[in-house]
Amino acid sequence: MQKPILYLTQFLTLFSVFQQGLSYFLTVDAHAEECFFDKVEVGSKLGLMYEISEGGFLDIDVKIIDPDGELIYEGLRESSGKYTFAATKKGAYTYCFSNQMSTMTPKVVLFSMEVTEPEKVDLEKDSQTGEEGEHKKLETMLRNLGSALTSVKHEQEYMNVRDRNHRAINESTNKRVVMWSFFESFVLLSMTVGQVYYLKRFFEVRRVV
Repeated sequence: MQKPILYLTQFLTLFSVFQQGLSYFLTVDAHAEECFFDKVEVGSKLGLMYEISEGGFLDIDVKIIDPDGELIYEGLRESSGKYTFAATKKGAYTYCFSNQMSTMTPKVVLFSMEVTEPEKVDLEKDSQTGEEGEHKKLETMLRNLGSALTSVKHEQEYMNVRDRNHRAINESTNKRVVMWSFFESFVLLSMTVGQVYYLKRFFEVRRVV
């Protein structure tokens, strides 16, 4: 009976790690600011990863504020970034994405907020032996594995967004090159026709009546 309960506990531990590291898509309208909160304990590790996937010049203002309203981090007109820090105060930490510099273009942001809770000190850790101690070690390993897998998942998501952005830039550049080539061809053809017409008129023998 203990083994099924142990497996269920391990699964819930791994699942809870994934739940703490979900990624979200957010649309920030022009002249707007969107903020999110994470309420944590002292000693928790917090991380913010973000990437602008659509809109304008793919830039946005980012700031992180502690529970007392003090500014921890601020980035202006950034396309992507990653910032991690340890919570020195108990309370809600605020993450804000601001598009107030834009006049009419909304921005689409892919971001994730990761929270790693501080490890609880177990006074009976040294006295734990046998199966109970192995269970604790296995639980710790599962948490570490879950955190590593979540980081890999986020990196893959951001790589997909970057790949899409680069593909869009390449396609846009290719279209501009093609349009410029057509324009140059049109100008060259027009100049050729104009020169032929001018030379024909220049060498034309006019009858004198």
